[in-house]
Formats: sequence, C-alpha cells, structure tokens
Amino acid sequence: MRTLARRLTTILLLAPVALIAAIVVNGSLSAFAQPAAVKAPATLVTQGRAVFRDDTFGDEAFWGGALQLHKAIEGQKLGGVGPGVSPKTALAVGLKVDAARIPAKTAAAIKAGKVDLNDPATTLALLKLNAVVGVKGTFDRSGRHLTALGITCALCHSTVDSSFAPGIGKRLDGRPNRDLNVGAIVSLSPNLQPVTSLLGVDTATVKKVLASWGPGRFDAELFMDGKAFRPDGKSAATLIPPAYGLAGVNLHTFTGWGSVTYWNAFVANLEMHGQGDFSDARLNDAKKFPIAAKAGFAHVTHTRDLVTSKLPALHVYQLSLLAPKPPKGSFDAAAAGRGKAVFDGAGKCASCHMAPIFTEPGWNLHTPAEICTDAFQADRSPTGMYRTTPLRGLWEHAKGGYYHDGRYKTLGDVVAHYDTCMSLGLNAGQQSDLVQYLKSL
Repeated sequence: MRTLARRLTTILLLAPVALIAAIVVNGSLSAFAQPAAVKAPATLVTQGRAVFRDDTFGDEAFWGGALQLHKAIEGQKLGGVGPGVSPKTALAVGLKVDAARIPAKTAAAIKAGKVDLNDPATTLALLKLNAVVGVKGTFDRSGRHLTALGITCALCHSTVDSSFAPGIGKRLDGRPNRDLNVGAIVSLSPNLQPVTSLLGVDTATVKKVLASWGPGRFDAELFMDGKAFRPDGKSAATLIPPAYGLAGVNLHTFTGWGSVTYWNAFVANLEMHGQGDFSDARLNDAKKFPIAAKAGFAHVTHTRDLVTSKLPALHVYQLSLLAPKPPKGSFDAAAAGRGKAVFDGAGKCASCHMAPIFTEPGWNLHTPAEICTDAFQADRSPTGMYRTTPLRGLWEHAKGGYYHDGRYKTLGDVVAHYDTCMSLGLNAGQQSDLVQYLKSL
C-alpha cells in the first residue's frame, strides 16, 4: 500500500557553510555568474512548466480516492464533511493563490471586501479557477461539488510574492514554500486508514506525527523507514528544499539519493502517489527501509504510466530555474567582498563549494563526521552521507533555519559551527564578513 509520504518533494541539506566563497575583482565584490539556464527548445521548457505547475500524475486516486481530502475541503454544508476549508484557513496553513489566475472582476471584488474569505465556497471557486498553487480540484458536471483532489510539484516548491495580498500574488517557481504546513493539511483527511495500515499504528499516533512537522517541513523518508522522530525526541521531518539553482549540480536532496530526474520520479510515484512506474532495488533493503520493502516500493508499476514520459520536460524546466538574487540592501557589499579572503584562505571554503555552482563538480557527498554532524538523516538514505548543497539563493533560506532540519537559526550559527568543527580559528570579524558574503550569493 502506498501512503502519505508519496507526495511532496525532496529535501536538501544546507551543508558545510564553512566551505563558502566570494570573489573580489580589483578590490570590489564580484560574484561568479550563475551557471547559464539550460538552453532547450522553448516548447520543452513550456511543457516542463506545465508539468511542474499543473500535472498531478494521476495522484487524485490517493489524495481524493484514498484520503478523501476533497471532502474535508468542501465541508458538510457543500456536500463534504466537517466545517470545510475557507480561504482564510487555507492561507493560514501556507497554501498560496496565483493572482494571475484570478479574473480582474473577482480580484476587484476581493480588494473591495465583497468576497467572503471565511466561506469554503470561496475556496471551491478558487479551485475552479485553478488558482490555488499546487492543488487541483475535480468537480462534478454541475460544477458545485468536488469529486477529487490532486497535488502538483508546485505545492511545495513554489510560492508567491504576495503582491496582491499576503499569500496571494505572482508565482515564484522553484522557491520552497516554508509556510506550508503539510502535516496540518493531511490531518484534515477523513480517512487516514491507508496511512495507519502501512505504519501499523493508530490514527492518534499518525496525527501526533503530522502535528510534529510544523510549517515548511516534510518527512519524505517516513514511509520508507517508519522513523517519525529523531533520537533526541524531535521530529524527523526536514525543511522543504528549493528546486532552483540545480543546473550543473550532481545528485539531489541533502543526502544525495540520486540525480534530479531520479528524485522527480521518486517523488511523483512514492511521495505524491502518482500513477507511474518506478524502480530502485535499494528499497528492497528490509533492514534500512522496512516499510518500503514490505510495500514493494522498489518496483512500482501501473497499467498506464502517467509519470515517465513527463520527466524530460520537467527536468529541463527545473534546470532553467536560476536561484533568486538577494534583495537590494540585504547585505553589506564591502564586508561581503572581504569574505573572499576568508573563503579562499582561512575558511577553507573553495575546496567544496566551488564557484560558480558552489558544490563539487563531481562526487559531492561527505560523511557526517567530516562536517561534525550527527548521522541520523544520512543513515536514512542509501548513501549514508550528506551532500554539499549549492549555495546560490542562500539568503532565502532564513525562514525555518539552516541545515536540513533548521537546527541553526542564523548563518552566524552555521559559520560558528564550522569554525569549531574544522578548527579554523576565525575571528569575529572574519566570521561576520563570511556571513555577509553568504547573504550575497
């Protein structure tokens, strides 16, 4: 049986920040240019964008058919169950609305306060417009009742600029939605039996695990190994990662499970619960992946594969997404310039975070001991190691904290960790300059 971890996406580690770089040309800060966006036929990029934003890969069978989440969104008054989910509630749990898909008259009515944002019927209207980022509703012939619900890549890996209102604005594809409370959303499901059966626990336990995640976090490995909590008692969920800046980068996710295309297939089939084919013999390891091995996740097939043919275009679109540039005035340019000396010299940064991709151009995995980090998350992967995460757009990771689980609240904390780990002996000024450089990437 497939389950809740079949959705959503990948997870990156914000790896060794003591390995970070800057460049000073003729005494001024000049960052290496980002790797050029992948040049491919415009049609392929366009197709990939459509897949990323709007393709559910047939996962309505899980989110609607199995979990019946659409009934909870609709609410009893509209034919579903419970109080329903109003736009206000949806925005509160981190769902976003694409303002470009709201007709001008409707947008004006919202601005004028003539649209009830506390009414689940308004949520259904937004779903009909296909305006809820990453969520696709299917309606009956009357157009009044939801019959199914599906999710897309954009649910976790897109957000909006809030230019219309908080949580409503222009899409920002590739950005991690660190407001999204996946656990709270899944907990609304009227039928969690598919999840409880797979894990062999009761509903109360499942809801306890989901409640432990919080905004911007998801546990992709839960339904591989069944480990809901770390040895210290904290949630095993990790931060939702960005899907930008991946051009030229080897391996994907913070523990390097596989390539970008591998992880796309993994997520579409085993996390989003799409209807496709997937193979990874490593998941037959009953000791490391007891849940996955028992469920047969190592070799998944469907009569009709709705995933595989879309992987090329999806890959190209993802590689076209450049990391966002830091906002003007968000860092001290002079201090960031001095950070180059720290990077190239005392900080020992360039040995791993090599410009312009800011990870190793080749094998980019390291043992937990090399970066003075516990092995819990690494050991949940086939590699047992952590990936050197590319650092472009690092400034945007502040929400939720740094590292795979947000254990470091500031970049200063990260730099201090590596200063101690590698016995660098950086003084306060050097550490401060390095932080400013990181913010400039």
